Amino acid sequence: MRTRILLLLLPVLTLAVIPAAAQEDEIVANLAGGRVIIHVANDGIAFAAIDRPLEAKSVPPRVAAIGSSHVGVFFGASEWQVPAQPMPIRLDKNIGDVRPTKAGAYRPPGSGEADLELIGVGFLEKLRPLVAQLHHKIDLKPDEPLLQIVLIGYAPQGYGAEVWVIDYRAEQKIVNSTGDFLQTSLLRPRFTQLYPPEKHQAKTLVEVNFPASAQDIPLIGMIQANDPHIAQLRSSDVRFNKVAEHIDRGQASKVTMQDAADFLRATLPFVAGNGHFVEAEIGENGGFDWIVPPQEPREKVQRAQDKDRPADAPTLMRKPDVDH
Repeated sequence: MRTRILLLLLPVLTLAVIPAAAQEDEIVANLAGGRVIIHVANDGIAFAAIDRPLEAKSVPPRVAAIGSSHVGVFFGASEWQVPAQPMPIRLDKNIGDVRPTKAGAYRPPGSGEADLELIGVGFLEKLRPLVAQLHHKIDLKPDEPLLQIVLIGYAPQGYGAEVWVIDYRAEQKIVNSTGDFLQTSLLRPRFTQLYPPEKHQAKTLVEVNFPASAQDIPLIGMIQANDPHIAQLRSSDVRFNKVAEHIDRGQASKVTMQDAADFLRATLPFVAGNGHFVEAEIGENGGFDWIVPPQEPREKVQRAQDKDRPADAPTLMRKPDVDH
């Protein structure tokens, strides 16, 4: 397995919400909140993202292919509205192919694996000029990132499935005598590995909440508590009962991706409640497919960068809607 990494950064308070008193020409970050549930199966990965709005203008957690073998789920300040532009800037758009650096290439001490560092720094460069335009005091909470990307996929060189959280934090400094004009700068990303677990640890579902203080009951907790909804599913389908047994025993990786995806799809209506959700799957040998696609319509204008993508490149573009 790859090394578990946790970069130690200066303590900052960073959840970005623009105060109502901000000037009209101030750049505005629209926040995404919610939850990700990930089931690493024996031949692929099934996962779902659930929307939990943080404010009136919240955007849903968005999912985008990153390179040929990973998918990112975006939380926090994933969309930015610049007053001079009619359309918001979305960090999940226009993502180029991510290719690992050459073997033996220099990496800063304490950085992530070469391919992860490339992904992390790539989004750092996309986010940095937007953050630099924040000059008013941000509404901050302790130890929460400005942007969080849950990275799901397969490591290179046959290392297998992996799940990482990439956190981007910011810091502000007063740069004028009146104290009402601040310089906002972005810190290097912090990588935290959530999967695979350490040797001899249970292989179960991986769940991420944003913000981390959210009190959602984990799906594994519902299974272990024999929640009535789960009990009904288990009694209605022998496959679902088997999936739940494997998850409960810490053997989630023994389940097929098809069964994992079907079980997750069956649980989402009561796990998500009134929240919107999406579900997708990642094949062990590449290829991403929607099971429940996002409600947002596909843009009619194909971006130039998309036109350059190979015809067989993996995609998470919208398929026909599935009701939920």
